[in-house]
Amino acid sequence: MTQAEERPYDGCGKCLVGVRRLSRKSDATWSPERQRTNVLSAVASVGGHVIAWADDWEVSGATNPLDRPKLGPWLKGERGPWAGIAGAAVDRVGRNIADTLNTGYRLRDEGKLLVTYGHTGPWDLNDPNDENQFIAQAWGAHMELRATETRNRDETVKSREQGRKRGKHSYGYRYVRLHLKANIDHVALDNGEDFPEEIRERENAVKNLRDVAERILADRTEQITPHSEAARLTRRGVYSPADHERVMGGKEPRGGPWDGEALRKMLVSEAALGYLMHRGKPVVDDKGMPVRVATSLWNRETHEALVRKLAPKKIPTPRAEAGAHLLSGVAFCGNCHYRQYRTGSPVAMTCHSRMKGLTNCKPSPTIYVSYLEEGLTAWFLSTYGDHQYMETVFDPGNGVEDELNEKLAARNRLRGDRDAGLYDDEEDAAWYRDRYGALSADIKRLRAIPSRPAGMVTRPTGETVHSRWTSAADDGARRQMLNEFGVTVDVFPDGHEPRWRPLVDGKDPDAQIAESVEAMRQRRAV
Repeated sequence: MTQAEERPYDGCGKCLVGVRRLSRKSDATWSPERQRTNVLSAVASVGGHVIAWADDWEVSGATNPLDRPKLGPWLKGERGPWAGIAGAAVDRVGRNIADTLNTGYRLRDEGKLLVTYGHTGPWDLNDPNDENQFIAQAWGAHMELRATETRNRDETVKSREQGRKRGKHSYGYRYVRLHLKANIDHVALDNGEDFPEEIRERENAVKNLRDVAERILADRTEQITPHSEAARLTRRGVYSPADHERVMGGKEPRGGPWDGEALRKMLVSEAALGYLMHRGKPVVDDKGMPVRVATSLWNRETHEALVRKLAPKKIPTPRAEAGAHLLSGVAFCGNCHYRQYRTGSPVAMTCHSRMKGLTNCKPSPTIYVSYLEEGLTAWFLSTYGDHQYMETVFDPGNGVEDELNEKLAARNRLRGDRDAGLYDDEEDAAWYRDRYGALSADIKRLRAIPSRPAGMVTRPTGETVHSRWTSAADDGARRQMLNEFGVTVDVFPDGHEPRWRPLVDGKDPDAQIAESVEAMRQRRAV
């Protein structure tokens, strides 16, 4: 390669963008190095030079070139001046015939060049011979795309019928292969085994997901939600599910954050029960029971509790704090009782209600964050620091209820399919009666067995409030402790005594103590 093949835009009329693409699937016949060599050879054959590379890795050929992350902005004119594109072959531009032809004609109409390796000179789509040849190559790429899609679809159906996993695995699980490039042998829990030792504990997907489920189920403050948990995982530096899978495949992480809605879907999906899934629903066997392909992350009771907890609420609640600031959602104005916000430098908490036209709060109290955080921390630890820290966790029960709920869910699915008209034929109706009768017998048997139902249990942690506060990961975790104890703080204007006042469940704890002492004195005086 010479310097003449790659240099900045100079307006020579042959300043070309090199186009390279690899499918999401393994595309060994089109390595990046081979594509680069072919593109540079094609550019040199027309006397041009490459000004930039539009490298779309892990992008399907079915993706419209305009929608590709790297090539799309060039085609839309968002990357500066250029004279055309150069690719290793027509199918590197695209495999969908409509998108490929639209791209070719778009370049023709805009006066841009289209160069591919193996074709003499730039494509001239105004010439019938060149146009027919271009259409033939685009059609060949399209036929190959459809053959690949059909083959993948057939393999997926076959795998599903055999109870084998195919495609992407759910977060919390990993595929186990007996040797490199072998078929999937089984699905196992992902405890971070595929990661380096220094980040293995952090990337323990099973522990991460179970911790999130336990924290959400134990929460009584409405301040721990999938969105706040997604923010917490991002702050901890835990790879997002997409980056987690990339690193497991030997690729570099992209640094994407966790998404709250995606996390909610993981928590309520029956994939966490170890089922083989298809279009969001468990695949069932000939007995009407879900096909289990892996160990479950939690049992049926926990799944049902998560579904109830994360169901859309009819009455909207205030959005939970997802940041790492101690006083966010904790500090309130002592005059108008509206929430205070961080502002200025050095950072202070102040009331914005008058600025927003909500009240006529004067003077609006402002207090330095460092001063208030120090004072509130000292008060909280002196009041509760020596107390034993208790945690409320979800107890899944003794398992009988789990099996019973699974049978009930299977029977309900069977009943729903019957209501949809899937078993109207005489032969199918007989099969339905057999399966329904077997499930009903199992349900009757399980209902006769004593069970310990699932529920919330409060238990000691062996820590004090002070030690838990000190060991907390950040101020976001400490704020959640304040929320658990119902602690807020009212802030008053400068000169007011006291400058700030802690509240527990909206009441002044010192005033409650004083009332109790006075009541005791009055009883003694009688």
